[in-house]
Amino acid sequence: MPRAVYYIAAAAALGALPFVLGSYQGDVYRKMLLWVTLALGYNFLFGIAGQIAFSHFAFYGIGAYGVVILWSKLGIPLPLAIAGAIAICALLALAVAIPATRLEGFYLALATLAFAQLVIVVLTEGGELTGGAAGIQRYALPSVFGVRIVGPIYTIVIVLLLVGTFALLSRLDRSWFGRACRAIRDNSVAASAMGVDVARIKITAFALTSTLAGAAGVVYAFVDNGVAPTSFDIDKVFTLLFMVIVGGSGRLAGAVVGAVLLYLAPPVLEPYVGHHHPLVYGLLMLGVILFQREGLIGLYDSVRRRLRPPALARQGA
Repeated sequence: MPRAVYYIAAAAALGALPFVLGSYQGDVYRKMLLWVTLALGYNFLFGIAGQIAFSHFAFYGIGAYGVVILWSKLGIPLPLAIAGAIAICALLALAVAIPATRLEGFYLALATLAFAQLVIVVLTEGGELTGGAAGIQRYALPSVFGVRIVGPIYTIVIVLLLVGTFALLSRLDRSWFGRACRAIRDNSVAASAMGVDVARIKITAFALTSTLAGAAGVVYAFVDNGVAPTSFDIDKVFTLLFMVIVGGSGRLAGAVVGAVLLYLAPPVLEPYVGHHHPLVYGLLMLGVILFQREGLIGLYDSVRRRLRPPALARQGA
């Protein structure tokens, strides 16, 4: 069966769910879908391309602020504002990627962390343009044919973004580009010796995933009809990293599992541990690193292999 059928079925199921949820549950659901979208992109950058970068939420914020400023502050029509915000993210991603991806490991992490901190400072000290520490509030999408694009209807937009992101990254992962990213992650010297243009692949992977984060930010801007610097704090990118590692680094399904689990964990754990759920995150990640390097999706694979009938297991081997 073509993959497109699965994607359409997944989009239909995910898009229908908020119509049976309450207002609060629907809001949690929408934000969870955005976290899953972000985790997919970060998983490709970190787990497949092997780049330890901490600028993902910075581009998320640039996309959100970009569309709001272009549309509500500068009066640019919304479709052009959306395209402009994504274009700004792409150009900034290239500007950061070209020098930053020459760095490796710890140094790349520091460089992108500095960029993320710079973005927060600019958003906080941007005066009337960015709204300062309070951000920009009280705006709303215009109605389309008299229909307000809010609540469950707006969830459909988020679902389309999520499914589109998954489909694109899944296709890239199975392509020569995905194989090149994995080769560079495992051994960049050997990949270069085999003819892989290491610099170009690393820049492309960084710019692509950062632009996808910016596109998610554009969609996020209209979830609560307000943006503020605190929504894009640096600590959130570490939560994103935990999601990818716990779910299964290098596996798109792992990113989905990790994002859903860790996003829903705080309200579940709060009655038992209060506001100390980051400690639980840390212990869970430590356990995964020590005992299950492939994450929860790897644990699922192991259980499934053990439960397979012997004949099928021999045939698979």
